[in-house]
Amino acid sequence: MGRILKNPQSNKSCPIATVQYLISGKWKMIILFHLSEKTRRFNELQRLCKQISQPILAKQLRELEDDGLVHREIYKEVPPRVEYSLTEMGCSFVPVLKTMGEWGKVYINSMEENE
Repeated sequence: MGRILKNPQSNKSCPIATVQYLISGKWKMIILFHLSEKTRRFNELQRLCKQISQPILAKQLRELEDDGLVHREIYKEVPPRVEYSLTEMGCSFVPVLKTMGEWGKVYINSMEENE
């Protein structure tokens, strides 16, 4: 499980570098946010993540899956159905996402007040 870390030593000694590595990518936090709400299919995620291309969404989901944050369930149906959900480790990141969202609101309000 998990991608090979680009600089394993720095990531082992720096938890912030590990988090930065795991969620690096323009869409990963947004994908995690949408999966925190419920299990979703690929096309549903693509609609929710406006402007993301299919190859980029697939790549980001694959990396999140490789890193143990997202689970992909393939149903043997015709046509095949694939659903994505958060793993237990992915769910443990949800409070961090919520805190970041709250901070983002404070920051946006602060910037609006300074205009």
